[in-house]
Amino acid sequence: MSRLRFTEEQIMAILKEAEESGEKITALCSRHGISDATFYKWRTKYADQSANDSKRLKQLEEENQRLRSLVADLTLRNQALKRVVSKKW
Repeated sequence: MSRLRFTEEQIMAILKEAEESGEKITALCSRHGISDATFYKWRTKYADQSANDSKRLKQLEEENQRLRSLVADLTLRNQALKRVVSKKW
């Protein structure tokens, strides 16, 4: 059985649909191709987030990763320059 990957926006839409409709959770899950356990796990994880919050969080994580790589590069350059300067000529 192949594993489906849902984006955070899709997950939020499914959770919102569950809140707004009077449909049973099992029927909703079978229609979207997920298990009940997955739905409840999503609900505990994303219950307090809105779609904008999840987008902003993803942007912040990407920016954080970019900044970490910049810091790592600058640290390596700094160490190399210190080695060159510390040599006795």
